[in-house]
Amino acid sequence: MDKIVWAFLVVIVIGAGGALPAMAEDAALVVRPPDLTDSGKLLATGGVTQLEGAGGGGLVPWALITGYGTRDAIGANAHYTFVYLPQYILHSGGVAVGLFDRVELSYDRQAFDTRAAGVKLGLGSGFTFQQDILGAKVRLVGDAVYDQDSWLPQIAAGTQYKMNNQNAVIHAIGGRDSKGVDFYLAATKLFLSESLLINATIRETRANQFGILGFGGDKNNGYSTEFEGSATLLLSRQLAVGAEFRTKPDNLKFAKEGHAFDVFLAYFFNKNVSATLAFVALGDIATQRNQNGVYASLQVGF
Repeated sequence: MDKIVWAFLVVIVIGAGGALPAMAEDAALVVRPPDLTDSGKLLATGGVTQLEGAGGGGLVPWALITGYGTRDAIGANAHYTFVYLPQYILHSGGVAVGLFDRVELSYDRQAFDTRAAGVKLGLGSGFTFQQDILGAKVRLVGDAVYDQDSWLPQIAAGTQYKMNNQNAVIHAIGGRDSKGVDFYLAATKLFLSESLLINATIRETRANQFGILGFGGDKNNGYSTEFEGSATLLLSRQLAVGAEFRTKPDNLKFAKEGHAFDVFLAYFFNKNVSATLAFVALGDIATQRNQNGVYASLQVGF
């Protein structure tokens, strides 16, 4: 009887010993959930924050999704932008989230200080227009980084819903609405071997001065198709130089509206902090001519 018991114990021990390696192998095969904060995208491929809160350049939204989250993760950032012009000052700040390198959601608040020009316009010194902007962008096709062997750019569709707080003033100057929606289609092509990024955006808009002076007007109240373009060259792993051009509608009789242009430097300290400095030319704004000045922006995120 004792021999039978000992034989049984030996079988159990041998069986357990053989099972242990198998259990270790099974544990190694366990699928771990993805790291939702994995900032796996290349440095600078999240762009900076555009004037209205979208990921892109300073004036123009790109097809790239903001932040450094990969297709299995999320990215997010917060920004503050300051634009100093001869007669005006613009403050802009907000947050944006990139979801799985596919969807971008953003919020931006702008404060447009008329300073002494407010007196000339009959509004009072320092009169300020405020505008809230809710944005959404969806990547449709292409991948700007991985499609290097294809001429197909990354293409995204976006919208920006803008809400201005000065309804009475907007109507007084000939504007039709204090709220409006922009729609855009952006195509971005990245040439990694040349360290060059090219972007073209088509926008449908009724906005006067980006919406700061409302939407539609006594000259034109319908949507206009506008072009926006960017070219950016990466001088080093962290430093980029570029230029942008953006056409705008001319809807108001009281003040002609021109197009916008900038030349910028963007420095990416790391994937968490970047800064942009630019010369920006916004043309005539509310009868004040040649509003050319300095654009500075700081972005933090992951």
